[in-house]
Amino acid sequence: MTFEPEVRERLERDAKQIIGRYPKPRSALLPLLHLVQSEEGHVSQDGIEFCAEQLGITPAQVTGVSTFYTQYKHEPVGEFHVGVCINTLCAVMGGDQIWQELTEHTGVGHDEATPDGKVSLERIECNAACDFAPVMMVNWEFFDNMTPEKAKRLVDDLRAGKEVLPSRGPNKLCSWKDASRVLAGFPDGRAHEGVQAGPESLRGLELAKQRGWEAPSADTGREAPEEPVRPGEITDPPPNEPGKPIGGDVKPGSQEGRNQ
Repeated sequence: MTFEPEVRERLERDAKQIIGRYPKPRSALLPLLHLVQSEEGHVSQDGIEFCAEQLGITPAQVTGVSTFYTQYKHEPVGEFHVGVCINTLCAVMGGDQIWQELTEHTGVGHDEATPDGKVSLERIECNAACDFAPVMMVNWEFFDNMTPEKAKRLVDDLRAGKEVLPSRGPNKLCSWKDASRVLAGFPDGRAHEGVQAGPESLRGLELAKQRGWEAPSADTGREAPEEPVRPGEITDPPPNEPGKPIGGDVKPGSQEGRNQ
C-alpha cells in the first residue's frame, strides 16, 4: 500500500522544504521521519520507503535510524500519547507507582493504545524536568508534580474529550500527529504561549543573582587541544550499502579508517 496521490504530493512538497534547510540531503532524515509520522501517526513501511526515495538512501538505512529513536513509533499510538517518567528521581518520587496504577487503570502497557484510540502510554527514561518530579508528558507537553490520582484523572479527561492544559507550555494540547508535524519543522505558532520556566527551574539563577555568583570567564587565549580528525582530513563518502566498506579517503587511525 502506498500513499494516495494527493497525500504524496503534499508530502513531497513538505519534504522538499525540509531538505532545503540542510547542506546535505541525508541530514534531513530525522525531520522527514517526523513528517511521515504526522501523516499516519507512526512510521510505516510506506513512510520509510518515502524517506529513502527523497534522500537517495536505502530503506534499510532509514529503518536503522527510525528504530533507534523512541520518538518514532512503528505501530499506531493514541491521539494523546502519554509518557510517564520512570527514571531515578521521578521513580523515587512516585513515578513507578504512577506507571503501575495507570497501566492497571487503562488496561494498556508500554506503547499500547486504548481500544478507542484516544490514549496510549509510554515508559520514558527521562522527561528532562527533574525539578518537577514526578513528571508526565502528553504529546511532549509537560504535566508536573503528578500523583497516581492526578494521572488517572488526566487520562480519563483525555478519553472523555475534555480540555486539558499542560503545566507549562501552550494554552491547548495538540494531537499526536500535529506534534509530529511541529517536530518535522513546521511550527504551530504556540511556542511562546503559557509558562516557559517555572519557579523551581529558576531558583538557581535567583540564588546566583542574590549572592553575586558568576560563571568563570572563558579561557579564550589557550590553544584548543588537537582533534583526532580535523575538518578537511576526511572526505564526504557516498552513502554505502549495508555490509559494504565505506568509501572515500580517510585519515589512518580514525574510526572511519577502522570501518574500512
